Amino acid sequence: MRIIKNILIVALIIAGQTSFAQAKKSSEDILKQVSEKTKSFASIRISFTYNMDNPSAKVHETETGVLLVKGDQYRLDIAGQKVISDSKTSWTYIGEANEVQINSVEEDENVLTPTRLLTSYSEDYKSKLLNEITKDGRAQYVIELKPNADKNFTTVELNIDKELYRITRIAIQDKSGNTFSYIVNKFEPNVAVKDTDFTFNAKDYPGVEVIDMR
Repeated sequence: MRIIKNILIVALIIAGQTSFAQAKKSSEDILKQVSEKTKSFASIRISFTYNMDNPSAKVHETETGVLLVKGDQYRLDIAGQKVISDSKTSWTYIGEANEVQINSVEEDENVLTPTRLLTSYSEDYKSKLLNEITKDGRAQYVIELKPNADKNFTTVELNIDKELYRITRIAIQDKSGNTFSYIVNKFEPNVAVKDTDFTFNAKDYPGVEVIDMR
């Protein structure tokens, strides 16, 4: 369930393809540009690798997944689970148990969502440009975000392609010493989507147990 708890953050990976002048940029400038490009997409499909590491506990988990996003709607497929939301209702389907949990989408100030991170970073987070690196032949910024108020995580580190304004990696450090990282393998902007992509139809899952928690 660690994957599900943090998965909304993956949608933050959405970014655009545009170049910019090579003048020195502040972390706020860079995040603003990422935010603007994020909002410019009608939809996107992201293939990514998820890792969870805790060196002191000698724990390493890795999975690959696909995320489809349209506005506040999303559909995630990872590790035999599906997480689907039409922005009002969310469905979490666990394939191994053939059960689906239904919840209302509620605002929780402790939950780090893509929208909240992108639109409130200047008020709720202190950002810092840590470094400029070259990785896989691409120049990247490394930006650190720290929450101004108490949260269930301590830092968020973003790798951002300097030319494309594309977030290529997100690493979240929580208070238990866990690091959750999301690495973009492929993204496809403005893909064709339909409303049924963001709802769960129990008829497609014979014998599914429905647990309505609304």
